[in-house]
Amino acid sequence: QVHVVESGGGLVQPGGSLRLSCAASGIIFSVYTMRWYRQTPGKQRELVAAITGGGSSNYLDSVKDRFTISRDNVKKTVYLQMNSLKPEDTAVYYCNAFLMTGMDYWGQGTQVTVSS
Repeated sequence: QVHVVESGGGLVQPGGSLRLSCAASGIIFSVYTMRWYRQTPGKQRELVAAITGGGSSNYLDSVKDRFTISRDNVKKTVYLQMNSLKPEDTAVYYCNAFLMTGMDYWGQGTQVTVSS
């Protein structure tokens, strides 16, 4: 059985930092592309960052130079380091494990709130 579990969300002041973690089990983690999405009420879920099994990454333009995605294939965990947070980063952040063959697994989400 596959499990994808996010953690690390919370309340932070503007300009602050948070690190999200996503632990996956039940999959061959190293071959999956791992992705972080976020969603706010009334809006579509948007892709924030992605990292392939080989370590190539890409980012949403609005988070480039502030967010960093990384992965530890031994721990089967992907991270999202978020610095210089802005109120517009407030959202539920979701972790996704994806294979081109169609395997697609989601976590339950973790709330990030950026507010003074």
